[in-house]
Amino acid sequence: MGGFRDRTAVAGVGYTRFSKDSGVSTLTLACEAVLAALDDAGLTADDVDGIATHRVGDSAAPCLVGPALGIHEPSWYLDQFGGGSVSHSVVGQAALAVAAGVAETVVCYRAINARSEFRMGGTGRGLPVSPEVQYQAPYGYFAPPQQYAMFARAHMSRYGTRPEHFGALAVVQRANAAKNPRALMRTPITLDDYLSSRWIAEPFRLLDCCLETDGACALVVTSAERAADLRRPPVLISAAAWGGGDSFLSGGRADSTVTGAAELAPRLYRQAGIGPADVDVAEIYDCFTYSVIVQLEDYGFCAKGEGGPYVASGAVAPGGELPVNTHGGFLSEGYVHGVNHIAEAVSQLRGDAGDRQVEGAEVALSTAQPGYILPATSALILRKG
Repeated sequence: MGGFRDRTAVAGVGYTRFSKDSGVSTLTLACEAVLAALDDAGLTADDVDGIATHRVGDSAAPCLVGPALGIHEPSWYLDQFGGGSVSHSVVGQAALAVAAGVAETVVCYRAINARSEFRMGGTGRGLPVSPEVQYQAPYGYFAPPQQYAMFARAHMSRYGTRPEHFGALAVVQRANAAKNPRALMRTPITLDDYLSSRWIAEPFRLLDCCLETDGACALVVTSAERAADLRRPPVLISAAAWGGGDSFLSGGRADSTVTGAAELAPRLYRQAGIGPADVDVAEIYDCFTYSVIVQLEDYGFCAKGEGGPYVASGAVAPGGELPVNTHGGFLSEGYVHGVNHIAEAVSQLRGDAGDRQVEGAEVALSTAQPGYILPATSALILRKG
């Protein structure tokens, strides 16, 4: 995989407005985000020969998005089943298609009305997200906060992780969102605000949980050579890894405080030819505060069990050792199922993140959900071109 390194690039990013009620279809959201990403790159739909997305529940399929944009004969497409755990593999597979010469310009997107239509907790769905839920629902163990809460509690019991550690992360990410005009939640919060927010599923409070959001985000992937001649500075794809692991729902992992990211991380770093110390900024999948803490450990930024103190030390805040979720993340910007994390990493490496810009950022890590529904995860390492 070393030959794959830096051969492809993200050449454009695009967003819709993030809201609690978009008032339009997911197809409309997808098309709006894709057109915005193409415009950012200085391209049009006529330049596109590849389309890729991932989906659980609410989605807009490539077979609908392509014709709606006038793309009638793509040479490559991907419509991958899976939630946030596969969000980054979509971009990785697009990069492989470009590197192999199967496609020249691929648009990757996720469109979702996750607040007004198909909510992740089950509202609006005819069927559960996963068939495994049928074995848990009779015990009241159904919604994502309930399921993730069990793993957070195990981490607290084993390592002494405290609510204040979760709260420290929520406070930092809200401060980042205050500098982000796209963010749904921009009012700063304090640790006391966090501790006084209502319970959702102990140990999670309201401010531990991501925002259910209507919106879409898109990225343009092309060759590094072509990207260098386009409108915006290219961001190189240095590594893309995805694959198996253990599902949080029915995996056989003996230690529930370790995720599939622990196995994925060495492969990802080998591809990029770097280590954790070389990463300047990290956009880490934050469906809940705990998911960031455990991934900081599993991606090698601190030892197992030290994620909470690492966050509380200020290491992940602006100016810290590893600024994390500089856009506010899913907790405060909005939840677009992984893709808005990649887009923020691109902005940081292009140097156009405005007031939230990490000075001198040259290498970024962006991660997917570490194996909640599917026994899989994925991640990218991006580098300034």
